[in-house]
Amino acid sequence: MSIIGLILAVIFFTAGLAGTILPVLPGAPLILLGMIVYGLFTGFAGLTWGFFLGQAAAVALTFFIDYFTSVWGVRRYGGSKAALWGSVAGLICGGLVLGPPGIILGPFLGAFTGEFFIKRSFRQALRTGAGSLIGLLGGAAIKLMIELLMIAWFFIVIFN
Repeated sequence: MSIIGLILAVIFFTAGLAGTILPVLPGAPLILLGMIVYGLFTGFAGLTWGFFLGQAAAVALTFFIDYFTSVWGVRRYGGSKAALWGSVAGLICGGLVLGPPGIILGPFLGAFTGEFFIKRSFRQALRTGAGSLIGLLGGAAIKLMIELLMIAWFFIVIFN
């Protein structure tokens, strides 16, 4: 075991977990990168191809969850395709214009604007915007659980 490798891995894990809450950082990919860095320091002792394929599948799952929960939130609260597109545009534009707060506010405002644009009532537009926000926050909670499981699996492997 390499102490330096382990310290670097924990730094990447911490940044990755922070990235789930601060979407400026790529959460799960940073966690996987921490495992690779640790492997480089230890000659990948105990870290098999199967382990890394499982971790890569977990990373892919987090990307799917981002998409799925956003769509679910908008659809669950009666959103149209305009709201879905607005939510995606809001995520991109909000992050670029407002930074981290924009990543939370952008999808809400985008879904709201998309609904309002197609002449839905203010109440329905607000409801759809809230659905977008609920989907985003729910997705973050699920991703956080997956990332914690990734880290736990890593520690189980290296300490056995």
